[in-house]
Amino acid sequence: MFYVRAAPVLTRTGADIPLRRLLSGRRLRSTVSSTPADQAERRDDVSSRGGATLDSARPGRGERDGTTTTTTTAAAAANEISVDFDQTQEAYRSKDSLELLRSLVVFKLCSYDFLVDKNKEIMDLGKKIMGPKAFSQFMKMTFYGQFVAGEDHMAIRPLIQKNQAFGVGSVLDYSVEEDISQEEAEQKEMDSCVSAAEKQSIGEDHREKKYKAHKQFGDRRGGVTGARTYFYADEAKCDQHMETFIKCIKASGGSSMDGFSAVKMTALGRPQFLLQFSEVLVKWRGFFTFLASQQGKDGLEALDQKLELKQLQEFLTKLGAEGDFYGWFSGRKEGSCGTIDMLDWNSLIDDRTKISDLLVVPNVKLGKLEPLLETFTKEEEKQMKRMLQRMDVLVKHAVENGVRLMVDAEQTYFQPAISRLTLEMQRLYNREKPVIFNTYQCYLKDAYDNVTMDVELSRREGWHFAAKLVRGAYMYQERERAEELGYEDPINPNYESTNRMYHRCLDYVLDEIALNLNANVMVASHNEDTVKYTLRRMNELGLLPTDNKVYFGQLLGMCDQISFPLGQAGFPVYKYVPYGPVDEVMPYLSRRAQENRGFMRGAQKERELLWQELKRRLASGELLYRPVY
Repeated sequence: MFYVRAAPVLTRTGADIPLRRLLSGRRLRSTVSSTPADQAERRDDVSSRGGATLDSARPGRGERDGTTTTTTTAAAAANEISVDFDQTQEAYRSKDSLELLRSLVVFKLCSYDFLVDKNKEIMDLGKKIMGPKAFSQFMKMTFYGQFVAGEDHMAIRPLIQKNQAFGVGSVLDYSVEEDISQEEAEQKEMDSCVSAAEKQSIGEDHREKKYKAHKQFGDRRGGVTGARTYFYADEAKCDQHMETFIKCIKASGGSSMDGFSAVKMTALGRPQFLLQFSEVLVKWRGFFTFLASQQGKDGLEALDQKLELKQLQEFLTKLGAEGDFYGWFSGRKEGSCGTIDMLDWNSLIDDRTKISDLLVVPNVKLGKLEPLLETFTKEEEKQMKRMLQRMDVLVKHAVENGVRLMVDAEQTYFQPAISRLTLEMQRLYNREKPVIFNTYQCYLKDAYDNVTMDVELSRREGWHFAAKLVRGAYMYQERERAEELGYEDPINPNYESTNRMYHRCLDYVLDEIALNLNANVMVASHNEDTVKYTLRRMNELGLLPTDNKVYFGQLLGMCDQISFPLGQAGFPVYKYVPYGPVDEVMPYLSRRAQENRGFMRGAQKERELLWQELKRRLASGELLYRPVY
């Protein structure tokens, strides 16, 4: 039967914080949407702090549709800032002429299909011919030097400090990646993503194809160009990854004043839990949508779907469900008006603090909760708890070192769990300031719903929403997997629809920043039009660079003509800065070359600007220019 209960609190090994703090909604202040009076009070507060003047022309929260336009106020016009991305002298002030020449050569080489397709074989051959030491030096002068900052936290400091002197911060990303064969990757994935119960075929399996491991897609590196990939070996290896991330956090804190450090959840534990928990979250959300359709409220935006509690109680009772749902929700919801939305519904999961209790799903046909798996070993339970413990340790180190954590997005079959666990960390640690940033992939069809629900939860509970918006790194892999396994393609149909989704999500967060200055967003994009769109929207909303709420991000070695003009104009802008030993970063460099092949075909302007600056320096006698900082 359906039922609601609170499981006993489990305490972490070696930690003084109950596990419940990560997986419970213990601080839910109010789930009542703000009134017009509340919004007016926030607008007054923004104005008093020098923010935008928000007049009636700006849409309210219920009117947002991603295509908002606002009347530019006198205050916004007076503070309007524009950035010229065609001024090569300003764009490349931080680079000497050899660095510009290197960029041109590397980008050109990355545009040749043969060199890119065979880059690993060519580099292996080069290493044999030149010897390890000479080959390492050659790489530092070319590809490695273009895209990687250095071998360790000491070696990267000069580059980080130089970039910072020219207005560009850093997101440190230790990019060492295990160099294993496809067969090894597939075996590791199957071993770590399949539970003991599944291996032994014990009990009835209620799993969906999307959230089960499949050998033909076990090598998660396939079709992925710009993201590191971790494969689970054992708990000791996860501890090593955690220690590496801690070193990265300390390096970031020691190298800059306001840096970021990037982490991946799949590096911190057995991915089986992420698969299973993702399936649970998606099924519970789908059940809410099903109930909304029973009340004639399908087709609405996620946050606009509200269930009438009395109808919900009657429907579930007919299914044979036990429990006072009406009393349970109304008792938790201050000022209840007899309805609940998706965020209220998600609190059903919040009270299940034992991990095996979390892995239950609603069966609509049978009208009861079913375990995702019939058996769940003690060792699997411990492995899942350790993942949460490691993440908690990293956040504490970030707080101690004054560093913000950027949790990277991953595949859609892992992402619901990654986003939810990151959200729980935000609820704990983003109370006073934004410490943890979640990543939203805007090529996903449900990106807008995810952004709006998380923003709304942050408003209700009073913590700082912090997001990185990207287009996404797993499109080809995701599409192929969906088609092969027979589930709906999670990716938007084309680039134009992804663009619209990106701008829609961005508009929503920018509006939230203008309303209460309690949200933060990094526009992680190499698309100049998107950057210009963001600047235009900031001007319309009266958002200033000094508000330090809207950040920009690009990869090291790419799009300097965007990053540095932004930084010199006072905008918070950051480079994703990979680092690590040459040999161990080779897999990363190999895929970066593949990414740049496609990137350079559409980046003719950047090559033209590089040539233009080199010719300008030659004509003006500045070919030997050295940056001064």
